Amino acid sequence: MAFGFSSNAPHLFLTLAEGRAVFELQSFYAMRPMMRMFPKGDGHPVIAFPGLGASDLSTRPMRRMLADLGYKTHGWGLGRNRVFNPERKQAMRDLVKSVADKEGRKVSLIGWSLGGIFVRELAKHAPEYVRSVITLGSPITGEMDQTHATGVYERINKENIDRARYKTLSTPPSVPTTSIFTKTDGIVHWRGSIQEPRKGQQTENIEVPASHLGIGVNPIALYVIADRLAQALGEWEAFDPNILQKLVMKPVKAESAA
Repeated sequence: MAFGFSSNAPHLFLTLAEGRAVFELQSFYAMRPMMRMFPKGDGHPVIAFPGLGASDLSTRPMRRMLADLGYKTHGWGLGRNRVFNPERKQAMRDLVKSVADKEGRKVSLIGWSLGGIFVRELAKHAPEYVRSVITLGSPITGEMDQTHATGVYERINKENIDRARYKTLSTPPSVPTTSIFTKTDGIVHWRGSIQEPRKGQQTENIEVPASHLGIGVNPIALYVIADRLAQALGEWEAFDPNILQKLVMKPVKAESAA
């Protein structure tokens, strides 16, 4: 995949180092038995949305792990995440509503990279169906020059691009929203994944040691996801970094992104 390079996007060195995602996938399978000890779920439904160019295959390891923890997991079922148009937007909205209606419970949404933009917008559109939102390495600030993937996305979707919408992406949903990011992301600059604190909003930013292409199978990121999803409905609290005090991971305040 070709990327349009920007001076505000990650350094070329980090982009070339994205191949380390292979080792994160290997770590996932090596630690798979231990993941059954992660915080257990309450059975509520979870839908995972893939990144640009990816499909449900990319989120399958994550979904299987979450199923083991007690969740009713779903892929997005829309093939590869490439084209975005009114029909695709409506299909995603219908998916969230149908899963919530079928299960009789609110749905948690997880979005990897571009999928994270989608899940935030879905939660803004229909918060009555959404319990929480988790994004993984997603360019959520609306500053689209902070990711190398913008050029690819706009070339594919040139007939459906509304740049005015970029300015609204930084507004968080009204439901608990977690942005998991990595400072060694080679596709999306980590500053592009930082949520600004807003009064009355339940938002947080959590740093993990990962690559962009591997964050969705990274064992540490998956632990954070399990911890966030395990919170009881209506009892959200910010992530406690002391849980994993021996690892290099910490919440980051928005002012540190300046």
